[in-house]
Amino acid sequence: MLSWDEMTPIEQAALTWYDAFKEAYGVRPRHIDTTEWLLSDFHKEILVLERVIAENEVARRASEAKSADDVEHTILNLLMAGAKDREMCIKWLLEAHDAGEDRDYLCFILGVAYGYFDKPQD
Repeated sequence: MLSWDEMTPIEQAALTWYDAFKEAYGVRPRHIDTTEWLLSDFHKEILVLERVIAENEVARRASEAKSADDVEHTILNLLMAGAKDREMCIKWLLEAHDAGEDRDYLCFILGVAYGYFDKPQD
């Protein structure tokens, strides 16, 4: 395997495109034949993928914010139902979602940012 510095500009562009495609769409572009692409083709497609990645990031953050609102609403309901504090609510959520003590898995299940349950809430 060649190092980055040993690659030609088109090989570097192809690798960058390949990785950007995976980041943008979640799969490797094994179904796309790029053997006839020019360096300019890769650069053009990388710009498209960068836009997709940025849009995905905006959507992910919006989704996490909505999920955080939903989680906070659930925590309020649990407090009104008898939980003594936020920590007890989190323990109940862990149990309800069969997450053991894995708070990051609970974040995944509930669609909030990883580490959400580890930071104090305002």
